[in-house]
Amino acid sequence: MNNKSKKNKKILVAVSGGIDSAVSLLLLKKQGFKPQAIHLKLPLWRGTRSLENVNKITKTLDIPLHILDKEKDFLKKVVQYFKKELNNSYTPNPCVICNKLIKFPELFNLANKLNIKYVATGHYARIKKNKNNIFKLLKPKDNKKDQTYNLCFLSPDCLRNIIFPLANLTKNEVFKIAQENKLDFLTTTKPSQDFCFLANHSLKKYLEKELPQKPGKIINEKGKVIGQHQGLHFYTLGQRKRINLSQGPYYVLSLDLLKNQLTVTKNLKLLEKKQILLYPYNFLSLKPPLNKVNITAKIRYGQKEAPAILFPPKDQKLKLIFKNPQKAITPGQFAVFYKNNVCLGGGRILQSKP
Repeated sequence: MNNKSKKNKKILVAVSGGIDSAVSLLLLKKQGFKPQAIHLKLPLWRGTRSLENVNKITKTLDIPLHILDKEKDFLKKVVQYFKKELNNSYTPNPCVICNKLIKFPELFNLANKLNIKYVATGHYARIKKNKNNIFKLLKPKDNKKDQTYNLCFLSPDCLRNIIFPLANLTKNEVFKIAQENKLDFLTTTKPSQDFCFLANHSLKKYLEKELPQKPGKIINEKGKVIGQHQGLHFYTLGQRKRINLSQGPYYVLSLDLLKNQLTVTKNLKLLEKKQILLYPYNFLSLKPPLNKVNITAKIRYGQKEAPAILFPPKDQKLKLIFKNPQKAITPGQFAVFYKNNVCLGGGRILQSKP
């Protein structure tokens, strides 16, 4: 979009109260857009300063603000998913689900009501149109902040109407822009370390409160009972902390829901696997392949990609085989695949094999 087409073009911007969305709002206004802000009321409001920050941001920048109460929807669609996955011994990723079911749908719903064509967020990602006029999701300039992983389940049709203002900026540059434009009060705000809906409470305390304890046996890889756990939902594959066994370190090797049994090991090699089965899955910048495709993939947020082969869908599932074994491939998390800088899509890890 050139500067002439940006002038007075309306755009709806998701604002969380953090520095990234605030600077996105600022940049769009400076580029000639006529931005309006949307803030979703979610459970994260409890005990946080998000609304206070949002009001201050929009007042400072003189931007109209829309506040939508989506707490019930968030609890139903994201938090219940989170609990269900944990109860079934999967490790959930609520950020992927929130982007798919809450954040972007609500952005587009309000934009349509306001007759606004474009929406924007403070994600670190890029969107680029290729020579065939197909829009692709790409990694941002700041690889350390790359958030394409959490965007892997977006609908490909919506990419043409999304703008990511931070696409070509580093986090340090975002901080500098905030300091120079009366948004310096955001530079001292600490980012949350856990999921946003926990409102800065620890995940362990949340699980203790929300999910009942269900004690069971801890065994080693040979089947010997060596301890007791308080509930499988407190553990994830490869976990080392809070196993509370002497003569360690031990790592979580598997979770048996039927037997309510936790298997641990000292041998990290046993955690290495190459094959993944994905369900459900989403193709974002690629049509479902008819043949094998050489790609790179990551199995958790923030991880470096590794070479792999993606197979055509079969029986509603996708198979992915890494060139080299990957450590602690965790069911419930998402495998996201790439070709160079393009995010092709992703899928929920159903199971893994050696």
